[in-house]
Amino acid sequence: MKRNQSGFTLIEIAIVLVIIGLLLGGVLKGQELINSAKVKNLAGDFKNIPVYIYGYQDKFKALPGDDSLVVAHVSGVLASTPAGTQGNGVINGLWWPANQTDESHLFWQHIRLAGFGPGSTDQTAADYLPRNAVGGLIGVTNAAQSPITNLKGTYIVCSNAIPGKFAKQLDTTLDNGDTTTGSVMVTTEGVTVSTAATVTTAIVDDTTYLVCMGY
Repeated sequence: MKRNQSGFTLIEIAIVLVIIGLLLGGVLKGQELINSAKVKNLAGDFKNIPVYIYGYQDKFKALPGDDSLVVAHVSGVLASTPAGTQGNGVINGLWWPANQTDESHLFWQHIRLAGFGPGSTDQTAADYLPRNAVGGLIGVTNAAQSPITNLKGTYIVCSNAIPGKFAKQLDTTLDNGDTTTGSVMVTTEGVTVSTAATVTTAIVDDTTYLVCMGY
């Protein structure tokens, strides 16, 4: 007895392939939108911090973290600042502060107690130091203690754990697209001060970097 074998027709196979293509396209487009949102969020950090600083300066005529009259300016539980650096017009301390008395650490408490910027005012809180959209830390320092050589500015804003593909997009969005010049520079993670910037062509997309911007 002869049996008729059934199977997919060319039209059915073509339809399946089209559907798979649409699904893959949707996934890729969705990932692209997620990545764009992260870059936008990361860029927002660099734009917002200067607003906090300028707002504090305009209101109190002092830099947050460096304000020697902070007790009179804001209310709340305040930590002490090293007496020798208070009021000298510089936010002292590394961008990733080692001590709670570093002005770069006190910076966050001062702006929050003054009503600029969200976050905990308790320096011992696990979430006291802010984090970016990819889980890295955000910090502020001065040009003399900048982690990247030749990055100019009265103060420096840094954000780490940023994938290389995002770091390059940030430089294009905020500056000139060259990660070794201008107001935005990129370098390897884990550095302290005076480290050379990483050239754009040497940045690996899936490797994480430190991105800093001078103001």
